[in-house]
Amino acid sequence: MRILDWQTLDESERRRALARPELEKHREVARLAQEVVEAVRAFGDQALRVFTRRFDGVEHSGLAVSEAEFAQARSALTEAQIAALERAIDNVRAFHAAQLPERLAVETEPGVRCEQLIRPIGAVGLYVPAGSAPLPSAVIMLAVPAAVAGCPTRILCTPPGPNGRAHPSILVAAELCGIEQVFKVGGAQAIAAMAFGTESVPKVDKIFGPGNAWVTAAKQRVAQDPLGAVFDLPAGPSEVMVIADETARVDFVAADLLAQAEHDGLSQAILVTTSGGHAARVAQSLSSEYQKLSRRVILERSLEACRCILVPDLTTACTVANLYAPEHLILEIEEPRRWLKEIRNAGAVFLGAWSPEPMGDYCTGANHVLPTYGYARAASGLTLRDFTKTISVQELSREGLLALGPTAVALAELEGLDGHARAVNLRLAALNAAQAKEKQWAPSGAGAPQGLA
Repeated sequence: MRILDWQTLDESERRRALARPELEKHREVARLAQEVVEAVRAFGDQALRVFTRRFDGVEHSGLAVSEAEFAQARSALTEAQIAALERAIDNVRAFHAAQLPERLAVETEPGVRCEQLIRPIGAVGLYVPAGSAPLPSAVIMLAVPAAVAGCPTRILCTPPGPNGRAHPSILVAAELCGIEQVFKVGGAQAIAAMAFGTESVPKVDKIFGPGNAWVTAAKQRVAQDPLGAVFDLPAGPSEVMVIADETARVDFVAADLLAQAEHDGLSQAILVTTSGGHAARVAQSLSSEYQKLSRRVILERSLEACRCILVPDLTTACTVANLYAPEHLILEIEEPRRWLKEIRNAGAVFLGAWSPEPMGDYCTGANHVLPTYGYARAASGLTLRDFTKTISVQELSREGLLALGPTAVALAELEGLDGHARAVNLRLAALNAAQAKEKQWAPSGAGAPQGLA
């Protein structure tokens, strides 16, 4: 692990110290993803079978997971594993149910009412990769809020394994979350299938879920098409930043860095510490501990980019964290909550020695779908609101339009939009004419004859 002293770095060196790993060639990835998307759009299930044979080495007998496959998947898991999934689901459901928004109604001035309606997205597609590791936790993080939000149509796509079946843990998690339609399709072709629909896969309105560069490129491509589907948020390699002081346990810090680095060869793990001695001890621990883990080949690659940044104090550490905007930020320091107010840019924050990041990955209840690659400067992690949409409602009474209408006319004329002004002026003229009639029929202040008001 390289150790860098923040105070001795110039601006360009600081940018390099916080640089993300370079992703695959964007143009080539985008071109190939577009080819896959267009083929699926044109040829539907036939293209899905061709790409599954080409990319997964599997000959499809059927795209949809059958009831028998669901039953076999459940029998493949132990009672303890199923109980763990159920407990995680309960916590995620509890946290997301608390996020249910309330209907909003405000009278901005007399006779002018604005409302906000909340509606679930009609059809959502959930993508769960199953490359180097199956991710039933991703099923939970996507399917539970979709159910809590009340999305009527919820489908899931996941790549088939060498045996042509979806991973049992993914199927059991899907079933426990109320997902009834699962399709054995992966990669860019799955994104295209959900965006445009095929003979087997229903079309959805929004696509959620992690994936590699090909999946991300396909999401971006289908979102540009008005007949396609929008997506949750752009995703890059997973990342963690740990801020530690001299009180932090070296083995805890090393384990936290390794836990994130084992995801992928491009995953990034950065330590920010106020202690040079602590940095050296963590580096030594990393060198020995990673060899005990099963994903050593991945770790050898990702740890090449692992680095430590020495800072003079925790205020500077927080500044570095805000510049980097990590997906996961762990504060292994004394009084971590005291420093929470200094954090502006992070996908998720874990406070103290007893809050390891994997707890958030699996079962605390918070969502683990988070902005990566610096998007935490402006984007949030997944919440219940991502599975809903808001519809604004406006209602003006006659008195409200008479009072506020001239303001709209003035602004329309300021913008040179006389059609806008006319739509308001016609109504103002009608109301003014009606008022004039009322005065004509009731000069002494009595009401106008019935039917003429």
